[in-house]
Amino acid sequence: MKRFAFKTTAFTLAELLVVIAIVAILAALLVPALARAKRLASRAACLSQLRQHGLAWRVFLDDNQGRFPDRRDLKESLPGGYRPWSTWPPSDPRAGWAAVVLSNELAMAQTWSCPSSQRAPLAGVAQVAQAAGAASNAPIVRYWMWRFDRKDDPVVLDNFWGRTEADCVTSLREANNPNAGVPHGPSEVELTVDVYFPRTAPSLPHELSGRGAHPGGRNRLMLDGHASFARDARIRGL
Repeated sequence: MKRFAFKTTAFTLAELLVVIAIVAILAALLVPALARAKRLASRAACLSQLRQHGLAWRVFLDDNQGRFPDRRDLKESLPGGYRPWSTWPPSDPRAGWAAVVLSNELAMAQTWSCPSSQRAPLAGVAQVAQAAGAASNAPIVRYWMWRFDRKDDPVVLDNFWGRTEADCVTSLREANNPNAGVPHGPSEVELTVDVYFPRTAPSLPHELSGRGAHPGGRNRLMLDGHASFARDARIRGL
């Protein structure tokens, strides 16, 4: 009987090492690009949410003679109370109250939480999140509104409780707050911003100093309704 010989082939060790090296190089090139794409997608999602906030505020203001609400009561009554931390900031810019006020204009709970603020090292930090009520399904708000950060009576100049849009610009000019600047108009007045912990604040723990929801800057909704990403040297880049 005639026998057939089959020739078998296999990769040599050198060939396998070459393939592994090529895969490792490709992975080293692709992983940073994928990580950057993920960060940009998260930043874009956050910016889209802020634009929805702007539309909701426009509807609310149009229905209320252009006047913001005065809900200083919510600064104390929402879960956690007013400023449940001992480090920076010295006031409470969390915006759980806004989700309560805009519950009719902006009912989707997910629009109140910046996706990047839910990840380390910001996740679980008291200054970052606030529930908009005691109910288990209450929106968790992960945005700040600095011009609604105090509960003083009477309302301080750099806060907008109960003010009209025009009054907001005027009062902020009079306040001459170095952190807010002296605006020429509503396009220069910050209304809502994603959370950040500037490296210039000395009381911050090391793990939070310079950290922000988005590396190198922050998304901002301005008083005139436009939203954009702004570079900020106080926030760490990559």
